[in-house]
Amino acid sequence: MRIGFIGLGRMGANMVRRLVRDGHEVVAFNRTPERTHEIMTEGVEGAFSVGELVAGLPAPRAVWIMVPAGDATEAMIDELMEVLEPGDTIIDGGNTNFHDDVRRYAKVGAKGLRYVDAGTSGGVWGLQNGYCLMVGGDRDAVEPLEPVFHTLAPADGYAHVGGPGAGHYVKMVHNGIEYGLMQAYAEGFEILHASDYKLDLAQIAGIWRYGSVVRSWLLELLVDALVKGQDFPGVKGWVADSGEGRWTVLEAMEHDVPAPIITLSLQARLRSRQDESYGAKVLAALRNEFGGHAIKTE
Repeated sequence: MRIGFIGLGRMGANMVRRLVRDGHEVVAFNRTPERTHEIMTEGVEGAFSVGELVAGLPAPRAVWIMVPAGDATEAMIDELMEVLEPGDTIIDGGNTNFHDDVRRYAKVGAKGLRYVDAGTSGGVWGLQNGYCLMVGGDRDAVEPLEPVFHTLAPADGYAHVGGPGAGHYVKMVHNGIEYGLMQAYAEGFEILHASDYKLDLAQIAGIWRYGSVVRSWLLELLVDALVKGQDFPGVKGWVADSGEGRWTVLEAMEHDVPAPIITLSLQARLRSRQDESYGAKVLAALRNEFGGHAIKTE
């Protein structure tokens, strides 16, 4: 299949490589032309504008966007709408809020275009292992793209999960679960690290990969991190979030679903960004006021 691909970051470039290795023809564009030149050395056809990319595709065209969610994706969709033709398809593979998918589906549909949202998981390991794909959109828009989805995903790693927005909705909850899993590992290994026993944490994580009920791919990645030094030299305990955990918590509240683990794991990430907790200062000051308890001064 011949497809256009916009966005050649670490994940996007590897997705293009996986497609080309399986015989697909890819026309690729990146705002930074150096990345386009780089991928062209690997058998990919490069384009240096959105118009050039679209001109290199046969109708009906399919263009996959893999740029940061939010304004960058919105701007790219608007630019594509100016040059695509009725019957062409836009695929958003970023971490988009599903509410935006529903709105964009209507917006591009008004111009006769199709819109497919592809929740994509696999990170920098996707080239080797494949990407789990959770795809939303109309069936007649999704079905012609399935050769691409089956190439990108490992065996049994792709599903058309529902209508417009469903793919990113499922990916949102997937990432919320990921927050909870990572937080549980973080807390458990902090307890091990604080123990009076002098434990080899890489060894422990290593044996847990085999036969243990807590084995997972995340645990395998943790082993890789621990063997570099179990005190994580050079790593600051500042944890970002890309939005999906927040959206998962909001969706849980919207449907009156209790989700304490995911919610607390999100709060832990927020706390990690504070050099000094104002809330903790309030608690210390209150204890001093009502009980005369000692406080530590700065």
